[in-house]
Amino acid sequence: MKPIIALVGRPNVGKSTLFNRLTRSKDALVADYAGLTRDRHYGDGRIGHKPYILVDTGGFEPLIDSGVMYQMARQSEQAIYEADAVIFMVDGRNGVTPQDRLIANKLRMVDKPVYVAINKVEGVDKIIAVSDFYELGLDKMYPISASHGDGIHKLIDDVLRGFKNAAEEENANADRITFAVIGRPNVGKSTLVNTILGEERVIAFDEAGTTRDSIYIDFERNDEKFTIIDTAGIRRKGKVTEKLEKFSVLKAIKAISEAHVVVMVLDAHLDIAEQDATIVGYALEAGKSVVVAINKWDHLKEDERQRIKDDVKTKLHFLDFAKYNYISALYKKGINELIDSIRGAYHAAFLKLSTPKLSRILSEAVNRQPPAYKGNFRPKLRYAHQGGSNPPLIIIHGNSLHTIQKAYTKYLERSFRKVFDLTGTPLRIEYKNSDNPFENKK
Repeated sequence: MKPIIALVGRPNVGKSTLFNRLTRSKDALVADYAGLTRDRHYGDGRIGHKPYILVDTGGFEPLIDSGVMYQMARQSEQAIYEADAVIFMVDGRNGVTPQDRLIANKLRMVDKPVYVAINKVEGVDKIIAVSDFYELGLDKMYPISASHGDGIHKLIDDVLRGFKNAAEEENANADRITFAVIGRPNVGKSTLVNTILGEERVIAFDEAGTTRDSIYIDFERNDEKFTIIDTAGIRRKGKVTEKLEKFSVLKAIKAISEAHVVVMVLDAHLDIAEQDATIVGYALEAGKSVVVAINKWDHLKEDERQRIKDDVKTKLHFLDFAKYNYISALYKKGINELIDSIRGAYHAAFLKLSTPKLSRILSEAVNRQPPAYKGNFRPKLRYAHQGGSNPPLIIIHGNSLHTIQKAYTKYLERSFRKVFDLTGTPLRIEYKNSDNPFENKK
């Protein structure tokens, strides 16, 4: 599984610069989903074949005891608790500060590797800069320049050295459909998991309400292998303790990164919340298939059901490719259809798209509605082929393709979806320009 790395430090030491450098390959992936709010404190990165999840904890000020900064400090502590490793960032030009000492004191009590990134050492004697920070009692020291990129590869390579290769693990589990059950507390995730599995899971825990790692449970249905990732993760025999669950975006993000399909569980009686949008945003950014399960559908009148359907689909309009299932986890209604949707979304993500058929669909779509002119040139779309899967990627070749507007790309996506059964999976389209020597000449 992908390791989660928490980026910790007092304000203004360069954490955002390092975060952007380590996750920059993923920065723009959600740009085409209009209306979607993205929490930019979470991001994916990769060094070689080693992927990871990075969380920027914000400015960590341990002494603040109220207000927004207090909440940020508590969120930072939670991120440190749930992470697999910690990068503690300090300012090599300013030397050790009282805040650095306080943070170091907390980190020394954490039972996980801590790496000290000494930033802003360009033009400074690195040996002297590093020696100042040994008083913190942390021995893994890395002089870096977040703005110039110096020393960062060695830092992240050493951080990842102790973890298994997530890509190898993914290949080892390629024959299983892995899906994560995601959602806010009290929407019925625990009940749904137990209903799917047909049993009450017995999980030992020592303190009610504490956040625990997600639980991975293998099961088979109709000779097909599944792994369910249960992010609720806390229950007692005979009793679902959903009300004790503590919501964790970080735990949800880790589960999403491990899954082929994300099952977003919503409560029919509750409005869509910012937490829901944050989770969906990461799922889309990661290219995951999505199935929406509207729970607690029983005992609703027909007019209420229609109102809820309209409301959910309006607020989650960027999930127009997803399958919506209306279920009652408690009364075991709609569960078989939900499993069918999960299976369908998985297979759609790995669907093979033939080049002749893609090019024919493209040609027919362009003939029906050509792209708009840009100056004296109209983009010319020549042919299309599949460039990848999970999610499917269609690459379109032609001329002046950089002028194509987002609305036209959406039109092409709809055209491909009408022919191929891609329900449940995002579809990405990339354009490859052929050189046109006359394009910039009058």
